[in-house]
Amino acid sequence: MKLLSVNLGRAKPVPYTDNPEGVTGIDKRPVDGPVRVSAPGPKGVGGSGLAGDAVCKLEHHGGDDQAVYAMAREDMDAWERELGRTLPDGAFGENLTTQGLDVSGARIGERWRIGPEVVLEVTCGRIPCRTFQGHLDEKQWVKRFTQRGAPGAYLRVIEPGEIRAGDSVEVIHRPEHDVTVALQFRAVTTERTLLPRLLPAGEALHPESLRAAREYAEKHGV
Repeated sequence: MKLLSVNLGRAKPVPYTDNPEGVTGIDKRPVDGPVRVSAPGPKGVGGSGLAGDAVCKLEHHGGDDQAVYAMAREDMDAWERELGRTLPDGAFGENLTTQGLDVSGARIGERWRIGPEVVLEVTCGRIPCRTFQGHLDEKQWVKRFTQRGAPGAYLRVIEPGEIRAGDSVEVIHRPEHDVTVALQFRAVTTERTLLPRLLPAGEALHPESLRAAREYAEKHGV
């Protein structure tokens, strides 16, 4: 398992974002050399966990629990075949493009060591938005991406440091529960009845998902 690329984006104006400022950092490109990774701060205040990476709509993106976004190259290759087009590393707006790692099958709270220094923890899947659809310029992309159910994973920074393309990725902790990124994604998008199944992941979950799961369980007496 390894890191194929580290991808950073700069804020740039586009016609398809719903950001009131009209800019997005979703167009991420691979970079050479080491990149510093650290906890960016609370959502709404902190942006990306990667130095030099732009997050432009802080109320929905970035922050400690969405500091880093990872996508499996294998999932992008599957989309390449379906869409009939090339999807370079970073095309989904991911910070990390991985190889040999089942990112959407990772368990919430799973920890990865990347290179010699950095440790990240899986928190939730990525919810597609209008900006993502506009960036790829694919009709009904939000619906199609959601139906596929392989959203990639957001991660929080447990141990900061530097990473670079080619670094090894090692799973150093895998929780005993069965709450995967894919399950969490389905629960918060298309199958709300699954929300109580997220509860065994506890505080490792993104706080918004944990709150939704608790509220659903309480309302329905689960």
